[in-house]
Amino acid sequence: MLTMRWGDVSGMKTLDRALSKLSGKAIRQVGSRALNRAGSQGRTQAGRALAKQTGLKARTIRQAMKPIRASAFNLEYQIKAFGGDVALKHFAARETRRGVSAAPFGRRQVFAGTFMKGGRFPSRVDLGLGGQVFTRVGSSKFPIEKQRSGVVIPAEMIKGESAKAWQSTVGKVLPRRVVHEIKRATGKAFG
Repeated sequence: MLTMRWGDVSGMKTLDRALSKLSGKAIRQVGSRALNRAGSQGRTQAGRALAKQTGLKARTIRQAMKPIRASAFNLEYQIKAFGGDVALKHFAARETRRGVSAAPFGRRQVFAGTFMKGGRFPSRVDLGLGGQVFTRVGSSKFPIEKQRSGVVIPAEMIKGESAKAWQSTVGKVLPRRVVHEIKRATGKAFG
């Protein structure tokens, strides 16, 4: 909390000295530090929400969300998300008699006619396809096509619970961090 009394001359002198320490460069540094801290916390919360929203593991989400930190020259914190339509294998896919069961968007379902292994049930063998999920394109044995989930991380990141988590966290943290960084830059003159 900032408190100042107009009648207190020593307080005005302290304020004047504190503000004189904040040059244009120092103000931009305060802004970049506050943005980076708030952005980092927002990224964590948005990533957790995005993991629940998409059904992907938190580790996969962290790898897909790359931060671009603010600097004194660029007062903007960004999160770039990478990736296209994610393969079904990343959603705890397992083969059943009716097809592969996977949980995109956090909802488990069976994708009829898909497979991960070869041979007859119950003695199916691994085909060495890296755990990918496939379906036949025609009525013959080949060609086969890798199955996708419909989850696109960059598109999911900007909507739903992940967007709300980002806005909520940054909205709470950023003002507090600005005050904290001003106190730090002025030698705690604002107490």
